[in-house]
Amino acid sequence: MSPVLAGVLQLLALMAALALAYVPLGNYLARVYSSPRHLRIEKWIYKGIGADPDTEMRWPAYLRGVLAFSVAGVLFLYLLQRLQGVLPGSLGFASIDPDQAFNTAASFVANTNWQSYYGEQAMGHIVQTAGLAVQNFVSAAVGIAVAVALVRGFARSRTGELGNFWADLVRGVVRVLVPIAVVGAVILVACGVIQNFSGIHEVGQFPGGTQEWNGGAVASQEVIKELGTNGGGYFNANSAHPFENPTPFTNLFEIFLILLIPVALTRTFGVMTGSVRQGYAILATMATIWLSFVALMMWTEFAHHGPALQAAGGAMEGKEVRFGIGGSSIFAVSTTLTSTGAVDSFHSSYTGLGGGITMLGMMLGEIAPGGVGSGLYGMLVMAVIAVFVAGLMVGRTPEYLGKKIGTREIKFAACYILITPALVLVFTAAAMALPTPGDSMTNSGAHGFSEILYAYTSASNNNGSAFAGLNADTQWFNTTLGLAMLLGRFLPMVFVLALAGSLARQQPVPGTKGTLRTEKPLFSGLLVGAVLIITGLTYFPALALGPLAEGLA
Repeated sequence: MSPVLAGVLQLLALMAALALAYVPLGNYLARVYSSPRHLRIEKWIYKGIGADPDTEMRWPAYLRGVLAFSVAGVLFLYLLQRLQGVLPGSLGFASIDPDQAFNTAASFVANTNWQSYYGEQAMGHIVQTAGLAVQNFVSAAVGIAVAVALVRGFARSRTGELGNFWADLVRGVVRVLVPIAVVGAVILVACGVIQNFSGIHEVGQFPGGTQEWNGGAVASQEVIKELGTNGGGYFNANSAHPFENPTPFTNLFEIFLILLIPVALTRTFGVMTGSVRQGYAILATMATIWLSFVALMMWTEFAHHGPALQAAGGAMEGKEVRFGIGGSSIFAVSTTLTSTGAVDSFHSSYTGLGGGITMLGMMLGEIAPGGVGSGLYGMLVMAVIAVFVAGLMVGRTPEYLGKKIGTREIKFAACYILITPALVLVFTAAAMALPTPGDSMTNSGAHGFSEILYAYTSASNNNGSAFAGLNADTQWFNTTLGLAMLLGRFLPMVFVLALAGSLARQQPVPGTKGTLRTEKPLFSGLLVGAVLIITGLTYFPALALGPLAEGLA
């Protein structure tokens, strides 16, 4: 079987699996976040944290819950790392330095999972399981909660209430993430992913010394790292490591986990707003962008330029032979078009244009299908922008799902789409202008610039993958990347929740013959164009200095 055909078959199998899960999971998520009942274990949790799950919140109160919970998470994870040296199960590892502890705490709480450390050489069992793995669950649940709050803003009328953050958070963990993660972890263990709490042991003698590996609860962390679009690996090689991702099947299964909830949430959106066709329109937009990126990535990596690439069947540098170009390309696109950041290959070793595709995927705002929760609310904000543009073209007040998009709503949407580009470009410019950050670049010229541009793009968009070649374990990068992750995660949430509150207070307006049909293919095409033009072109000058210059050289 040719490598190209193998890649196409993997793509078709992945799409079929997602199609089978789409309706049942999407409907289940809608029931979870609409049910008035509370499970017994949920009642125990509410009692323990002192929350009343039946109290409805307006958007400022909902936001305060999000921020208070996240600040507590950053402080707890920071202290856990700083105390690692005296904790049991630390495997003899020392406490984490302050700047790196801040970076890691900000990273995992912000659902970014950027790692400036070697996992197998820095973190013991307690930090990995009680700290990092726990944040993989709760940070994903926060993202889903904010997305559901925005959906309620579209679905409700004449009220500013968006639900209860604590109820949404607990339900996301207890009813959604934990059950799927348990099943997924069993599948990964059955396929060869390790799951233990063993210490460090020697695995072989090699010229110049020995090689040692430590065990860990890898399968249980691997499944939630993909399912929750987190991305932080137990080992430095991440999902390229055979202990995390041993076979082509596990590779495809992990891609399925990455895309599962973001895709299903479009169905949830349609069900909760009373129009499943609206959900299909959003899904069609996401699928168009995702498939286009996969096709373009495969083309750039399979293109045969020179005898070495012809002999290997494509650009195999930095890719695992067991996954091939097809599986690696699908993984790379899926992980950068979502806020996952897990990698099964080195993005720095892709062709110049291939590396640019991974960067552009993050620059679009990671909305196709995006992160868990963040992908849906990001795409809905872009839908608000798209109907506003359409309204300007026909001279009519724009409407979306029966809600008028006025001055207040468009200001919130505009602020949302401006935050991340500002963070990426300002931090990248500062790093290139100052003398010290440039010392961390392994390469010079366009590729070296791409290393820094990729880092801040990944951090600000809460992706977490790295371009490789950049030594990010410095005070400058640990601090600035940590700030970029926190600001890139929580500032957009402020405007999403403010938009949700504004929409929920409106009285729905009946549709007329002049109303833009937002469930039609025409609107999906308009939305794709809005995403590519409004967000993609923002970064074009920066891309021209980095991956485009390298790819065309």
